[in-house]
Amino acid sequence: MRRILIANRGEIARRIIRTARRMGIETVAVYSDADANAPHVAEATLAVHIGPAPAAESYLRAEKIIEAALKTGADAIHPGYGFLSENAAFADACQQAGLIFIGPGADAIRAMGLKDGAKKLMRQAGVPIVPGYQGDDQSLDRLQRSANAIGYPILIKAVAGGGGKGMRRVDDAASFADALLAAKREAQRAFGNDSVLIEKYLTCPRHVEVQVFADTHGNVVHLFERDCSLQRRHQKVVEEAPAPGLPDALRRAMGEAAVTAAKAIGYVGAGTVEFILDVSEGVEKAPFYFMEMNTRLQVEHPVTELITGYDLVEWQIRVARGEPLHARQEDIRINGHAVEVRLYAEDAEGGFLPSTGRLERLHLPEGLAGVRVDSGVVEGQEITVHYDPMIAKLIAHGTDRTVAIDRLIGALDATIAVGPKTNRSFLARLIGHPAFRTGDIDTGFIERHLEDLAPITEVPDRLLALAALAAATPREKPDMSSPWTALGPWRLNLPYRQSIDLFLPDGAKHTVTLTRQADGAIAVGGLDEPLTGLPAWRDAYRFEVDFSGSLARAMVLTHEHSLEVRVGGLTFHFGLRDEAAGDKGALPRDGKLTAPMPGKVLGIFVKPGQSVAAGERLLVLEAMKMEHRLTAPATGIIKAVHVDENDQVPEGRLLIELDVEAASA
Repeated sequence: MRRILIANRGEIARRIIRTARRMGIETVAVYSDADANAPHVAEATLAVHIGPAPAAESYLRAEKIIEAALKTGADAIHPGYGFLSENAAFADACQQAGLIFIGPGADAIRAMGLKDGAKKLMRQAGVPIVPGYQGDDQSLDRLQRSANAIGYPILIKAVAGGGGKGMRRVDDAASFADALLAAKREAQRAFGNDSVLIEKYLTCPRHVEVQVFADTHGNVVHLFERDCSLQRRHQKVVEEAPAPGLPDALRRAMGEAAVTAAKAIGYVGAGTVEFILDVSEGVEKAPFYFMEMNTRLQVEHPVTELITGYDLVEWQIRVARGEPLHARQEDIRINGHAVEVRLYAEDAEGGFLPSTGRLERLHLPEGLAGVRVDSGVVEGQEITVHYDPMIAKLIAHGTDRTVAIDRLIGALDATIAVGPKTNRSFLARLIGHPAFRTGDIDTGFIERHLEDLAPITEVPDRLLALAALAAATPREKPDMSSPWTALGPWRLNLPYRQSIDLFLPDGAKHTVTLTRQADGAIAVGGLDEPLTGLPAWRDAYRFEVDFSGSLARAMVLTHEHSLEVRVGGLTFHFGLRDEAAGDKGALPRDGKLTAPMPGKVLGIFVKPGQSVAAGERLLVLEAMKMEHRLTAPATGIIKAVHVDENDQVPEGRLLIELDVEAASA
């Protein structure tokens, strides 16, 4: 194998390039219009343009990718994850074109590609499955009756695909029909298949998956498990290996069940068997059930690599070349603990809505002891609406779980990302939470602890003073030789005074006054504690204030209309203008609902003159492959609808006007 085309982009493309280069294998990158200047394009041996920015016109065009492989003389195609990685027709097309597909055979992909069929196969193989309905009858009546028979809460899941798309929890029969239609609609768009299955929703589950590997010589092994329980919107946020607190007997049983599942379908290559663990009565007695099998490399594979010492991409390439696995089950051991978080461009405090824009500043903690960084973007690059908004994966490894967590918190603290909003501070609060540290986790963890995970709103006076001084102090030192600078603003025998409004995440406002004194120090007023300080920037991000001999230091990042202050491992957020109009997507005071992000209008459920109740669905917007439901925050009457279904709208576009006063008149 001399040359591999990578049918993917971003972080995973760069990850594959690194291993291929080490193995002496050339690589071919493919790219869309939006990725012309992306790092994976520059790092590959060759690069081929395959179409416009939308994935449907570029990264999902199998014929263009195969054409690029043949044109550049590639021997094989590595699909990465996402896009065409679990597309059986693509695997077949590669083989027909004389190209090696670095992944399982098309038959195995088909067998596991539809969740209903996969569960039937697993049941036949003796692998336990969750109680539910996996039948062919997709009528509303049949699915409703099945859900009623199983008992609520239940989970609707698309039989194709993954990533949380086409998935809905339903708590009662009255909500079933709407949830079903939404799940089917999302599944059709994402996978071209709107079929669903129904499962009993476990109220206290853990999501534990087992990494398996198989070669063409009949050898199958597992590389232990990963815990992926911490999720939002059914998408993973934190992954770790091994799963904390698992009894040895349970770990062995899950590993053996995963190997049985792989053997049952004649699997070849890297795969992940996902289980759900019912810990409602404690992990010691927890039963586990097969959920699905991902017939590809997983996003979270680095934690497995760090605890086993094996390069899984190298294993994929060697297996694709026909080599036997070079490790037996008894050779594979767990070394320490690894934890991974996904740094996303998203507004964690605003419902985890995606955030787009240019990465004005980006510093990732590469080089820290025990820390690995896998990223697909660089400073100056645009985060667009077309693809997943992941900036980087930060992974930490240590001798035990505590060491790994501490190293990861340090890595997050050293991360700088200015431009789009990110979930960095949310991730730091999440993995620093006492319950997470003790391993008391399940898939409801984030929702249950949401109040604890909110931004800090109790801020000491000294920190308020530091934030106000940082907002008022220019990073570039002024030219003190200028008489105008020396004089400061014109005034009549009065000291120079400035007021700074600081808005906390809960909406509380602090007005801080800064008064320059004759010696250059600044008196800080408006606080319970009178303070005087000498502020100074040490570099672009390090800010310090000498409070009468007591030095306060912090890292300060300036975002649009806000400050982020990091000190002592904590992060404080301060708005510099009143954002009390509400969360993105909520109705502001003027009654105008605007788009919280760029996206496509999927459905409009109201019309002018219609009365709506608080919480009623108004519109559904699709952005970054996910549906976002916009609802009425108050009772009112629809004045106007300014968009049509299928409209592509930019962030801030006026969508709907609501007259709240008319409803109360």
